[in-house]
Amino acid sequence: MSLSVKSKIAFLGMGLMGSRMATRLIQAGYEVAVWNRTASACEPLIDNGAEALQLNNIASYPVILLCLSDDHAVQSVFDQIKNYLQPDQILVDFSSLSVGKTQVLAEQADQYGVTWIDSPVSGGTAGAENGSLVVFAGGDSAKIEQLSSIYTVLSQRVTRMGETGTGQATKICNQLIVAANSTLIAEAVALAQQAGVDTTLLAPALADGFADSKPFQILAPRMAAHQFEPVQWKVKTLSKDLNNAVQLAKQYDLNIPVAKQALAQLDAHQQHGFAETDLATMIQHVEK
Repeated sequence: MSLSVKSKIAFLGMGLMGSRMATRLIQAGYEVAVWNRTASACEPLIDNGAEALQLNNIASYPVILLCLSDDHAVQSVFDQIKNYLQPDQILVDFSSLSVGKTQVLAEQADQYGVTWIDSPVSGGTAGAENGSLVVFAGGDSAKIEQLSSIYTVLSQRVTRMGETGTGQATKICNQLIVAANSTLIAEAVALAQQAGVDTTLLAPALADGFADSKPFQILAPRMAAHQFEPVQWKVKTLSKDLNNAVQLAKQYDLNIPVAKQALAQLDAHQQHGFAETDLATMIQHVEK
């Protein structure tokens, strides 16, 4: 199967990331059909040139892309499309899932002759918008290579991490660092504020030093200004990803106490009504 610039793609999941990724594919000349559980989320994409995907017609698309919220959502959508799948289709999952669920889904897809490639991404909404995501891929190396023209539109780099599930394991490690770091950034901004520091200067002052990172440059200014819109990372998403890290470590009898503490903070913040808010609101959790 050759994936030309005009290849047909079915894209399921028009959330913060999926909508931006689908937009780039449309602009690159792909024929993209979009679907979302809440159909109204597809309207801006359809206005931009996408088609509305009918799930019972999904066999018409050589490549199926998923960008959904969690294990349950991906399993639910797969159960809705599985009886319409055809051999030789490739299903690329950009969602962030547990390793175990990814391996189960890949086995289920294989029963229909469909290749499952786990392809979680890092780079946030900005990366999705400008095509600078980094992709951690797991699965068949030849199929991953076959997807290169699609990946090129969406990302600056794709790394095959190993067999099915290793892409998700890599993303879990990535999110462990990001999520735990976000709680430390909130504590640092709050401490600096109490000490009389102009916290709006923290990001430029620490730039290129050992404490610097992309999350720091994004979160510290937003925390300092209490600017929480637009939502870039949802608290519940990072909490879910960090929980996957804790559970994966548990499988291997590996104790990761820093991650567990960060997860407890994120969970507590969620329980106070901040699940759907931006990660920068963690500053409010610390201030309280």
